[in-house]
Amino acid sequence: MTTTPETEAHGPVDFVLLEFPMAGLTGRASEELMRLVEQRVIRLFDLLIVMKMEDGNVEVLELTDPGGPAESFSYFAGAQTGILGKEEIAEAADAILPGSLAALIVYENIWAAPFVAAVREGGGELVASTRIPAPDVMAALEALDDAPPVA
Repeated sequence: MTTTPETEAHGPVDFVLLEFPMAGLTGRASEELMRLVEQRVIRLFDLLIVMKMEDGNVEVLELTDPGGPAESFSYFAGAQTGILGKEEIAEAADAILPGSLAALIVYENIWAAPFVAAVREGGGELVASTRIPAPDVMAALEALDDAPPVA
């Protein structure tokens, strides 16, 4: 299939807000995010790190600040398309606890693009989509494991 800008298939785009306690930051999350980008599982559009102080003040951190709380994300310093703006930062700040650090991330699931293209080629259209949070899935699976066997 030849793609043009009009027919190019894209994967779903997600926005996530991840909250971390200031104490105990390991950098492992940034390493896994880097792996997903390098393996072309996702395309990173935007990444902002927001810190909410104990007094409620909020600061958007520079990813290139050596020794700063966001330094483990320095690899992504250029990931700013402008999708995330002041409104998203304010909403994130309202959602997180004082004394925490938050990563606001917008990414495309490029692994899904070939499937999207195949659906389009067959005349298919997305009618509905939802995301089930991982804790809900885990709870449902645990409930199934705990259920008595069906006779």
